[in-house]
Amino acid sequence: MSTRDTGAARPPIPGEIKVLIASAFVIAIGFGLISPVLPAYARSFDVGVAAASVVVSIFAFFRLLGAPGSGVLVARLGERWVYMTGLCVVAASSLLTAVAQTYWQLLVFRGIGGLGSTMFTVSAMALLVRLAPPTMRGRVSSAYASSFLIGGMLGPVLGGLMAGFGLRVPFVAYAAALVVAALVVGVRLSGASLRPDPTATPAPPMRLGEGLRDSAYRAALASAFANGWANFGVRVAVVPQFAVAVHDETWVAGVALAVAAAGTASSLQFSGRVADSVGRRPMVLAGLATTAVTLGLMGFSESLWVLLGLSAVSGFGAGMVNPGQQATVADVIGNERSGGTVLSTFQMAQDGGAILGPVLIGVVADQAGFEAAFLVTGLVSLVALLPWLVARETLQKETQGPVADGPATR
Repeated sequence: MSTRDTGAARPPIPGEIKVLIASAFVIAIGFGLISPVLPAYARSFDVGVAAASVVVSIFAFFRLLGAPGSGVLVARLGERWVYMTGLCVVAASSLLTAVAQTYWQLLVFRGIGGLGSTMFTVSAMALLVRLAPPTMRGRVSSAYASSFLIGGMLGPVLGGLMAGFGLRVPFVAYAAALVVAALVVGVRLSGASLRPDPTATPAPPMRLGEGLRDSAYRAALASAFANGWANFGVRVAVVPQFAVAVHDETWVAGVALAVAAAGTASSLQFSGRVADSVGRRPMVLAGLATTAVTLGLMGFSESLWVLLGLSAVSGFGAGMVNPGQQATVADVIGNERSGGTVLSTFQMAQDGGAILGPVLIGVVADQAGFEAAFLVTGLVSLVALLPWLVARETLQKETQGPVADGPATR
């Protein structure tokens, strides 16, 4: 009988991973604190809308630039130290942002924060890969994403309240939240469980070329790019503009984003468990197909209720993609190896989509209208679905017997 048929089917998430999940919640709240005030804070330096938008974008741009170096640091220094250092770098950049005296200082400090952000993002992924048992990788990814999502929803509310005491206050609070997260992780993850048995022969780190020979990893890169494009780029930057353009009410944009987040939260409640029991591929395929259809049709939604319905279902699809693709990358690397460059490349694919998507779709919208822009977005998700149709399934069922972690060459 499979262990999934018994009461031991769902063992508790290890304590070390719970620490990372709690830390993610604190980080997300902190990031949410500054998100509603950052554009206004940038405008306070007597610059225009475009210059204020650059302050927002430069954080993501430096995340992309810093990802390869973060992967190398994880391989050389270990996940825990890179994670804590990244949190401290972002905390320092947030404090400096709070005391910036010129626009150019603000730009530099936000860029430094982007470098620190990619350090703790890549190292957090590496820690989850190392610590999560193969049979609960999907569930761990769902729990981690849920904590980020809930924290990200609470943060802007608190940030808006704090802004009443001054636009610089949320940045100081963000720095404090990051220092708390770094201290908790430093204390609670100080054990030897982060590394293999020192008496055993260590497995060599997985190199990027080795990962790229695996059809599952190649598929994960494609879906990460599409996920970043659609759900972290177009949804955040273009959907609000479309909502206001069609309905001429700014509150519609906020409601559309809120129902999308609610849809994501609802699917995260089960998508990780399904990815751990049925397989990684079915969840990613279903999520990409849902995203392709709903966002592809969004440009034609003139009714408010249709817009909100498509937003909710597209958010639901986003929640199906992430646990499956992250669990796949973890399966490819395995618990006994480090894979800093493999993980950083995966993160770069997602960040690249998030940066390119709004820019290119914005150009399409200006030239051909929102209908064409959202159709192109749907097409990106549809194209990313194709590699998953031929990718191997990385979930190993107990009935198949033990299979070594690591990439196949298919």
